[in-house]
Amino acid sequence: MSQTASIWIVIALAAMAANLPFMNERLFAVVPLAGDKPLAVRFGELVAMYFVVGGIGLLLENHAGQIAPQGWEFYAVTGAFFITLAFPGFVWRYLHRR
Repeated sequence: MSQTASIWIVIALAAMAANLPFMNERLFAVVPLAGDKPLAVRFGELVAMYFVVGGIGLLLENHAGQIAPQGWEFYAVTGAFFITLAFPGFVWRYLHRR
């Protein structure tokens, strides 16, 4: 797999994973919960999904060659990008009038 394909796969996975907590009422889309899922649980899922997608990106980078060292700036930017990708799901869940 080329490096460009790996990048697009990680971006697509990040977009899907960032919106997953807002698109269903199950914990990690698997475990059913009694009642509505609170916002704090959704944010916890969002953080967990960030680390899952980051792990997949790390595996793809390791497969492509040597892993580049990242500082705190990398995690700040990728975290902000992940939250930005979650915006459509948040708007759909909490701001869209039904």
